[in-house]
Amino acid sequence: MAIQLHRLEGFYRVAIAGGYARAARQFPYPISQPAVHQQVRKLERELGVKLFERVAKDRVIPTQSGRLLLTFCAPFFERLPQVIHDITGAQIGGELRIDASDLALRQLLPRWLTTLRKKHPELEVSLQEVDHPQVQRLMHGEADIIVDYWPDAPIDLQRRTIAYAHGFVVMPAEHRLAQRKHFNLCDFGDDPFVGYHRRLPHSRLQWAELRRLGITPARTLCASSADSILSFVAAGLGYSLIPWLDPRGPKRPNVVARPYGDNRQRLPIDAVWRTSPLDNSAIGRALGCVPTSP
Repeated sequence: MAIQLHRLEGFYRVAIAGGYARAARQFPYPISQPAVHQQVRKLERELGVKLFERVAKDRVIPTQSGRLLLTFCAPFFERLPQVIHDITGAQIGGELRIDASDLALRQLLPRWLTTLRKKHPELEVSLQEVDHPQVQRLMHGEADIIVDYWPDAPIDLQRRTIAYAHGFVVMPAEHRLAQRKHFNLCDFGDDPFVGYHRRLPHSRLQWAELRRLGITPARTLCASSADSILSFVAAGLGYSLIPWLDPRGPKRPNVVARPYGDNRQRLPIDAVWRTSPLDNSAIGRALGCVPTSP
């Protein structure tokens, strides 16, 4: 059964006002008392029940069926003015869905979301950790922004670099090179190497650098995140090359970190979103709160 919204509104306003004349005066647009009465009568005929009981000459109260209907529709009509204000005003609420890599989620998003919450408390943010960017999540509307190192993102997506990752060599504290301030990657020889899983973009960077230097580790161990790699390194299972957003490098027990490369080799961490003819001001508000890199 389809119920016309204006008839439901007539019922709601009569129930709240307690009478037809008072309801007509409280409508947000001009309407006569007979017109309000007609709205309610047509709704009663559609439902096949009486919605009001007259208790005085100018006063009605909802019947049991009317009370049930009022419980359902009152929250909608009570919230509608605020929703219209939010849609047409400057403070638009809603949900922003962010996919982020392990690196961005732990080192960038906490400061970013703290600022965003202070400036735009009306915005609800949902986060999902992903081990690699998935363009289909943007195209299918499952995510609004992806935050990651994504050098091969499709050119029809919008992107903005919001941070840079710096390269570090990490090794166990007891490693023979740990006390040296200067060394070459070749000095590790055939030591075990802890790398990213081959499906991840960071893995391609690691192995490209190892091949460039002619390094072939005797044994390798794969992990899905920088945190996992650091845990394996701390356990003495090998050394690695990892990106880190803080230029001071990771601080972990039993791990020594040394800068690798120079500023020209920084990896851009981008916010990537889908171009759409429909406005999504939540993305603009979020990007306006991105913190400056440390």
